[in-house]
Amino acid sequence: MADIIDADGYRPNVGIVLLNGAGQLFWARRVRRDGWQFPQGGMRSDETPLEAMYRELEEETGLEPQHVEVVAVTRGWLRYRLPNRYVRHHQRPICIGQKQVWFLLRLVGEEDALRLDANEKPEFDIWRWVDFWYPAANVVNFKREVYERALRHFAPVVEDLLSVQVGHQPRRAPDPGNGWAAA
Repeated sequence: MADIIDADGYRPNVGIVLLNGAGQLFWARRVRRDGWQFPQGGMRSDETPLEAMYRELEEETGLEPQHVEVVAVTRGWLRYRLPNRYVRHHQRPICIGQKQVWFLLRLVGEEDALRLDANEKPEFDIWRWVDFWYPAANVVNFKREVYERALRHFAPVVEDLLSVQVGHQPRRAPDPGNGWAAA
């Protein structure tokens, strides 16, 4: 299926932040590459972001809807531009980057449900749990700002989830005017 590219040159995409019970995030290495990232993937023309997220989740991690709980979603699109060396100038329409809706999921199933070989063409070859802010500092440079924005959006939600799990009082709800805005 051909990629969908919007009028501005961005490919609609979903990003997935998967949280375990200890507050750590799923972090995986791309097959035959040194780059590590969160699961993500393009949306099809007939999919909602939620449908695309569940499809990508299963393709890339083997997890099915019953293994996760959707905890939060970013508002609007978060965009990043591709470095010029990755832009396929010979293809039309030209894709200059991705626009993403990010989902925060909590693993509610067993960890052994994670299977990187669930798809004919696996996208990841190894994975691990990492501390919450680790991905923002360790993802490829051109994705760093989007990762930081998604994680800043999800941080209060994760803090509340973890405080409830250990019996502390939850923080007060974040002010809707907290300065976070989708691109």
